Amino acid sequence: MDSPLFLEMRNISVARGEAIVLHDVSLRIGPEEHIAILGPNGCGKSTLMQALTCQLYPLVRDGSYLRIFGRERWDLIELRQHLGVVAAELPGERTPHTAGRDAVISGFFSSSTLWPNLHVIPQMRQRADEILHLLEAEHLGDKPVGQMSAGEVKRILIGRALVHQPQILLLDEPTNALDLAAQWELRHTLRRLAQQGTGILLITHHLSDILPEIDRVVMMKHGRIVADGPKTELLTAPRLRELFGVDVELAERNGFYHAW
Repeated sequence: MDSPLFLEMRNISVARGEAIVLHDVSLRIGPEEHIAILGPNGCGKSTLMQALTCQLYPLVRDGSYLRIFGRERWDLIELRQHLGVVAAELPGERTPHTAGRDAVISGFFSSSTLWPNLHVIPQMRQRADEILHLLEAEHLGDKPVGQMSAGEVKRILIGRALVHQPQILLLDEPTNALDLAAQWELRHTLRRLAQQGTGILLITHHLSDILPEIDRVVMMKHGRIVADGPKTELLTAPRLRELFGVDVELAERNGFYHAW
């Protein structure tokens, strides 16, 4: 029996307050697909991410539905065991004092640190060590998060998202606030995960974030999907000019695209 699609979304609209910010969005994503959702700031990308992680709910309309792994209803704790959502940061006043290994383990509990009431079993610690090895981050195991660089924290956040061995990893603007070295490290990490079979759903407005392993691009503008297709067909100067509203020159090198 084939695995269900990660996402089936049909004619979905989502409101924030009184304003509708997603308009009649339809989208299908496979469980191990590598896909980038590209668009300017304010186009609805982050709202789409919050809808498919059940942080926001669509308006109820005839003929519309949103299914995640074949189901329309999820308990959020259960859903987090199937989705690897890479947070922008670890909230909480104890976070700076939390060691990297403990921050990864906290992903089992969706907590910001390992509070005394949480029961950590040996298998969790073993899994955290496996993830640190996978991410080439063993040296961060005992290092407090507050003493890490932005790139090191990002690797810990990815590790935290991987504890449940999710089928797909979701990242929203992952290179924001990272310097060039940290961006390179992040892309190197994500490429290895993609090559090992983890699905990647990347939301970004940075063309250089789109990995060589990503072969499908969804373009969004004004809360709507305006294009969906192969990367080689959509990442062209005319298409990007139309999407971002500025003249664009484009270059491709080693599978990465760059625009200026």
